[in-house]
Amino acid sequence: MNEQSKLWAFWVEWRSLIIFLVVMVLFRSAIADWNQVPTGSMKPTILEGDRVVVNKLAYDLKIPFTTWHLTEWASPSHGEVVTFYSPLDDKLLIKRVIGVPGDIISMRNNQLFINEEPATYSRLDDDIVNQLDTCQRRRHAFFFEQFDDLMYPVMLRPSPPNNYNSFGPIEIPESFYMMLGDNRDNSRDSRRIGLISRARITGRAHTVAFSVDYDDYYLPRTDRFIRPLR
Repeated sequence: MNEQSKLWAFWVEWRSLIIFLVVMVLFRSAIADWNQVPTGSMKPTILEGDRVVVNKLAYDLKIPFTTWHLTEWASPSHGEVVTFYSPLDDKLLIKRVIGVPGDIISMRNNQLFINEEPATYSRLDDDIVNQLDTCQRRRHAFFFEQFDDLMYPVMLRPSPPNNYNSFGPIEIPESFYMMLGDNRDNSRDSRRIGLISRARITGRAHTVAFSVDYDDYYLPRTDRFIRPLR
């Protein structure tokens, strides 16, 4: 059997699997994906071990395996959780949109201001806080951060003003966004890596598909199965 015949025989035997794999790779690159979250930068919204579903058609259609946009139909909005590539090292990150083009953002001792409007803070629900370990619950304060009808959970460690919990005002230029982690004192976000260009945003995260507990033999967290992100 010559080489061409061998290749044809291989294709005939394995074509269904090959086609399936190609379709799945294209699907995950351009339509939807599920990402493992290895860090706690988005606690208490997203925990280490969560597998998060990302809608890659939320804002645009991209050429697979690139950041080139074929067409756009929406833009990220305040409070949405998005995935993007870091401008420093191209690592895929997941954070919350805090500032959109034209906004003026500042923070004063952990209180966020958008266009000079201060966020209000209220007590976070116990069922959210109780997902974290005792040490974290003791060291941090937990709140809902709210602007009008927009509300989402954050955690922070009370401390004197510093460059991390107090900054700005910063005006967000066209086609750029400010991203912050909900875990305000342990997040590699726009305070460290700078503003994020629109082209680097890959999609909107909307659901925790399932979750495993790294500290409990990787057992599944049954209460986080198909859990919408807030």
